[in-house]
Amino acid sequence: MDLGIAGKKALVCASSKGLGRGCAEALAEAGVDLVLNARGAEALEATAAALRDTYGVSVVAVAADVSTQDGRTALLDAAQGVDILVNNAGGPPPGVWSDWDRDDYIAALDANMLAPIALMTALMPGMIDRGWGRVVNITSGSVKAPIPQLGLSNAARAGLTGFVAGTARQVAQHGVIVNNMLPGIHATDRAVSLDTAVSKSQGIDLAAAKAQREATIPARRYGTAAEFGATCAFLCSQHAGFIVGQNIVLDGGAINATI
Repeated sequence: MDLGIAGKKALVCASSKGLGRGCAEALAEAGVDLVLNARGAEALEATAAALRDTYGVSVVAVAADVSTQDGRTALLDAAQGVDILVNNAGGPPPGVWSDWDRDDYIAALDANMLAPIALMTALMPGMIDRGWGRVVNITSGSVKAPIPQLGLSNAARAGLTGFVAGTARQVAQHGVIVNNMLPGIHATDRAVSLDTAVSKSQGIDLAAAKAQREATIPARRYGTAAEFGATCAFLCSQHAGFIVGQNIVLDGGAINATI
């Protein structure tokens, strides 16, 4: 399928690896020029070079922490005029409610709610002026089914979801389409980290820990960054203009819900 976005320009956050890279790669394959962002310069530059060489698109790499004002300023300087914004950031650390104080909540909000809102606020006016834009926020399946040990993430990402619910319906009339993607477990470094923790705590090998987690997923496997990226690219395409303010769950059926 021709996504109809060749020649567009996209900013993809946290895109040196994992799900962010999957999104960047799918957009590059569709002919979209990219501004990539991550905190680690070495991995980011390697990803940028690989996408340039493979797909022949323009790729600008900006190593910056988007949860800070300085980081966002540097990123926005490179991203002016983008047609597509993909917001993404790693989640805050796990724990229980009694572990956290105000500073912990503020840090989670800065990374997983306020930073994506700031980027949308800065970039959507230009999209509105041009009469076309796409925003995809990568949140978490925990927005739909909260994960007890991820209370910081549950709170911050739910706040972003509420903001998007109203905002998406205000900007759709201008051709700017905003949606969220809610990943479950995917075969990324994060999954390896989680499985390694289970392996150590239960005294089993890594393969057994992974198999144990896969058994809780109806699809009986982890998702891939490539299939996640393909869904993102579709939501950024010319064909997604009637999908407004939705929360698309990609979890292999792990969340057991009728609606």
